[in-house]
Parts: sequence; structure tokens; C-alpha cells
Amino acid sequence: MASLGTEAEREPLLGPRAPGSREADVIETEEHYRSRWRSIRVLYLTMFLSSVGFSIVIMSIWPYLQKIDQTADASFLGWVIASFSLGQMVASPIFGLWSNHRPRKEPLIVSICISVAANCLYAYVHIPASHNKYYMLVARGLVGFGAGNVAVVRSYIAGATSLQERTSSMANTSTCQALGFILGPAHTDEMQFPQGSIDQVAVVATNVLFFVVLFIFALFETILTPLTMDMYAWTQEQAVFYDGIILAALGVEAVLVFMGVKILSKKIGERAVLLGGLIVVLVGFFILLPWGNQFPNIQWEDLHNNSIPNTTFGEIIIGLWKSPREDHSEGPTGCPIEQAWCLYTPVIHLAQFLVSALLIGIGYPACNVMSYTLYSKILGPKPQGVYMGWLTASGSAARILGPVFISHVYSYWGPRWAFSLVCGIVLLTITLLAVVYKRLIAFSVRYGGSQE
Repeated sequence: MASLGTEAEREPLLGPRAPGSREADVIETEEHYRSRWRSIRVLYLTMFLSSVGFSIVIMSIWPYLQKIDQTADASFLGWVIASFSLGQMVASPIFGLWSNHRPRKEPLIVSICISVAANCLYAYVHIPASHNKYYMLVARGLVGFGAGNVAVVRSYIAGATSLQERTSSMANTSTCQALGFILGPAHTDEMQFPQGSIDQVAVVATNVLFFVVLFIFALFETILTPLTMDMYAWTQEQAVFYDGIILAALGVEAVLVFMGVKILSKKIGERAVLLGGLIVVLVGFFILLPWGNQFPNIQWEDLHNNSIPNTTFGEIIIGLWKSPREDHSEGPTGCPIEQAWCLYTPVIHLAQFLVSALLIGIGYPACNVMSYTLYSKILGPKPQGVYMGWLTASGSAARILGPVFISHVYSYWGPRWAFSLVCGIVLLTITLLAVVYKRLIAFSVRYGGSQE
């Protein structure tokens, strides 16, 4: 394994070829094949663990924020969640450029160390005597900066997993031409890539599509806990528990969707699957619009907090004896009276919410994987580190704006305005996809003459 270190990252993944031999252009040695897939599996595990950590934290941010700093409101929650993506947006192009000029293990190791330190800071933000919410803001931003390594992971996986497809469709080119986009800088200067430049319109359009896809899910996972607490009068513990179950179910659903779209995309193409996913998401948010004559329970208790209750000595002893969990669960529940829309906006029924979550859980993963797949194919056989960095940066920008957008619109105008605006954004995105539909084709199709 020592011989497969830095030098292994630099050398071609295919074995030597005889001059003029087309077969040698598309044959990979067994040793390189095993090494490549061992690396891919390690990176898959890295991304999986990172996603698990993110999912664990995202559901508890709002209760944790309320516990450590009573001055934090729902709008500040949006900034805390957005800080993660801001850090990731800044770091992604940096790590992507770094991986194009140095061995990929360097940005990966540095980013993981940053993530570990930032999560330790997040775990202890309750210790300072004041300004705890700002410590949390900084901690989440640093965690996001460490998560910027996803650009490096994506660029390697995108190149390595598409090796067979690219070499078969470009068998009349040299081995280095087919693999140059994953070898690193040691060989790229010596390579001659296929003639033709990347369609920049398709690249920009795909970044916009990816931005909207991430924007939609970012705002959904941000508003999930406050929405369920307001609509169904759940306590903080209930919201974290039930919403965690919902997100876990959506994760299982996403795995099934990933398996399904892999088969479906081979029959109807990635563009059609992307369009269908956006339509499903649009229907999901349309169903989420409030309707009917039933209104949420109002949180009236806070109006009487200034009064001093008459309590007996026994009640005081019982109150001191109760655990913090029991005491916290008895706090006021329902839609806060400070949110004026609570008085006139109908409740979102639980069945209505679950159906909506089910549809969004189908549409989002389909759109996510298809936009990413199209982007990789559009780029073609060239180094993808920087381009993948910009794709990750666009997704991070979506995760910045999504939480800030939904937290402010929801707090001041309510779910009817918030989800209506989301429906409008999805409609505009479908229109954009229709306009650029014919340009979203693989590099090999555009210049190599192969069929999609």
C-alpha cells in the first residue's frame, strides 16, 4: 500500500499500451482497478459519515439554540444553518483548486481536521457566559468549511466511476486523453484533450438547476422543526424525535429513488428524470399550502410570564426534584402569538404534511443525482476539480440563502406566502430547464459523435 501513495495518485490508471493498439486504450490493469475502487469506497464512507453527522445535528439546532441563548429567534436560526453552507461555499473552490495541483489526500486530511475541531467547539458553545448564539454561528461556519472537501471527493468519484463509459466512447483517443481529468496536475500539462470546448451555457444552467434543487431541500429541512412545533403543538423533544423519524424515512426513500432513477435514466435519459423530479417537487410544495377552516393552537402562555404565580412549599420542592427534561417538556407549545399569521392562517394537517414530505422526498434525490450526473457529462474528459468546486459552491450558496429566506418569510408572513414563493421558484426552474433542455448533453455526444 505504501507504493500506492502519492505516486499512485499521479500515475495513469491504465496499463502500458502498444503503439497503435486500440484495445490497450480501454484496458485497465487489475492492480489499478482494485486500488481505484478501494479509494472510491473509502470516499463513499467519508461522504456517508459526513451526511450522517449533518442529519443528526440539523434536527437539534433549533432546540439547542433556544437552550443556550434565550435571545435567539427563528430568524437567527436561519443564519446559524446558513453559516454551515457559507463556510462550505468558501472552502469548496479552494479545496478543488488545491486537489488539481497537489495530491488529493492533502485537502482531505486538512478539511477533516478542521471538521473535528469545529464540532468540538459546537459541543461546548453552552459554556461561555454570554453571546452563545454567536459562538454557535462561528462553530457551524467552521464545520461547513471543513465540509468543503466534498468538491475533492466528487471530482475523484465522477472521474473514476465514469472511466469505463468515457474510455469506450473515446476509444480512438489516447489513454491519457480519456483519463486526464482524474490524474492530477502531473500529467495534464502533457496531455492533448479532445478538440472542442465545454458548453459554458450548459455549465451555468446546470449550476443554476443544482442551486435551486439544494435551495428547495435546504429550506424544507430548516423549517421542518419550527413548522411542526407551530402546527401540531409539539414540544421540542417531540419535534426532534418525530422530525428525526421523518428525515430517516426520507433517507430510506432516497436510497430507493437512487436505485430507481439509475434504471429509469437509462430508458428515458437524465434530462427527463430531472424534469419529472422538479414536477414532483412542485406538486409536493403545492400540497403543503394551508387550506381549510381549522387553525393552529395559539401559544398564549408567554403572555402571562410576567406574573408571579402563587405556589406552595410542596410545589416548589416538586419543581426542584423534577428532571430538566420533564420541566422543559411542560413549556408552552403551539403557534407563538408573536407571529401574527398564526391567528388567520389555517393549519397544515398532518396527513397533508406527510404526503408533501413523501413527494419532496421522491423529487429531491432524483433532481440532485441527475443534475450532478449531467454536469459531470457536460464537462467531459478534463480536470473537474475546479468545476466541481463551483458546483459545490452553488449548492452551498443555496444552503445559505434557503434557510435565511424561509426563516424570515415564515416568521413574518407565514407558511402560505413561504410555500407559494417556493412553488413560483420551482416553476421558473422548470421553465429554465425547458429552454436549455437540448443543450444539456454529454461532451462525448457533442464532440465524439456517440449516442446518448
